[in-house]
Amino acid sequence: MKRYLPLIFALCLVKLAVHLAGNPHYDFMRDELLHLSAGYHPAWGYFEFPPFIGWVAKVSLSLFGHSLAGMRFFATLAGLVILVVCCLMAVELGGKKWAVFLAGVCALAFLPYYRNHFLFQPVAFDQFFWALGFYFVLKYVNTERNEYLVYTAIAAGLGLMNKYTFVIWIAGILIALLFHEKARVYRNKWLYIAGGIVLLIFLPNIIWQYQHGIPFLLHLQQLSKTQLEKNSVFEFALNQVLSPLTLIVSLGGLYFLLRRPRWRFLGIAFITMFILMWALQSKAYYFYAAYPPLFAAGGVWLEKLFSKRPWWSLVPATLMLGFAAYWMPYLIPVLPVEKFIVYSNEKPDAEGRYHFTSDYADMFGWRDQVRVADSIYRSLPPEDQQRCIFWAENYGEAGAIRIIGNREPVCRHGSFWTWGPGPLPGEVAISIGNEADVVDRLYEEHQLIRVLKHPYAIDEENNIPVYLCRKPKVKLEEIWPSLEKRVFE
Repeated sequence: MKRYLPLIFALCLVKLAVHLAGNPHYDFMRDELLHLSAGYHPAWGYFEFPPFIGWVAKVSLSLFGHSLAGMRFFATLAGLVILVVCCLMAVELGGKKWAVFLAGVCALAFLPYYRNHFLFQPVAFDQFFWALGFYFVLKYVNTERNEYLVYTAIAAGLGLMNKYTFVIWIAGILIALLFHEKARVYRNKWLYIAGGIVLLIFLPNIIWQYQHGIPFLLHLQQLSKTQLEKNSVFEFALNQVLSPLTLIVSLGGLYFLLRRPRWRFLGIAFITMFILMWALQSKAYYFYAAYPPLFAAGGVWLEKLFSKRPWWSLVPATLMLGFAAYWMPYLIPVLPVEKFIVYSNEKPDAEGRYHFTSDYADMFGWRDQVRVADSIYRSLPPEDQQRCIFWAENYGEAGAIRIIGNREPVCRHGSFWTWGPGPLPGEVAISIGNEADVVDRLYEEHQLIRVLKHPYAIDEENNIPVYLCRKPKVKLEEIWPSLEKRVFE
């Protein structure tokens, strides 16, 4: 294994270089603002996600403050570990130098990973725990040492504390192991000890969900209504083809696994997870976490295929990396936005706006909102400043006030509702994003100060009204409990 470390290290350096070039560019994305805000409110759960991302956010805030590149460091670190685990699994599957190289190249060239390991979201850590889980199960099958079941349990427990969809990984592995050596592992008491460890790690979030009325179900209902039901039947499967060259290697890896009785369970697990996610109308990118063992197996498959001419392995590696290099600027901002517009041949519409992908578009406009809100605040007399709240319409705007503006906002959207209306009654409010009818219901006096537009921002964050409000008609602390059922609207 040691002889492969320089090769693995070199591949990691390439991935790290790409992220060092891209991570500091543009600005915070909407979800990143929410996740980083959670770091100021550590808890055993949040309305939109389990607690792991909040813990990482708290560590990130302690180490890097509000640094854009610093915040994204942990997602990139997770991606680097995934690349390493792909290479290690290639060794466990009997691969040598070329298999390790090709497995690492697959992880390096898989297009969705550039987005996933760039943004500070649970998805990067989800893929990290899936990869670790696969590796520990493979180590258990190869060595039959029970400590690897314990390691698998720890990865699974933390995976559930990061993203609830990890239950698909658990189900897929448990079903697959039924077909491995006549389900012999089910006669091992350590499998059930491992199950207990998973439950013990996950228990605090179960208790939190119960204490807060199981908001997971409310979020799932809203997600299904606004996003999942809109997915076409074939969208989940078609989105797996976004990185076609690595998909070909992955399918070769699946073929390799299914023809090896010892490792067939990994192929069965992959197929089972695919069917479960497709049936549940999951977002396509949830399933990208399942590819690392296929990248590893695909590397071994190609190594055996080119065993007589091993240098031919450079052909698929070059094709995969070349394809990734071309599309990379669309997935991670390695180019400044002005150069990206030229590279992608983007043209402005009649209003002078550019229509980027939702990820990129969701990184613009926040600083303008904070700048205007702050200028209004500074124009107020001192007695009004002491009574003033920053009232945001959605979690993106609230997160911008919290992270970019370094002020605690008032917002009823998502987890911000659980953090309450704050100590002030809202006698003076600077409203960001709330429409006129909403402002009118809560305040007798309200003055429209600005309507904010940004040529790169997403539609939702264009034409944003900013109001200065006085004389509240209601008290925030009195109406706050009634807003709980509307947190995802």
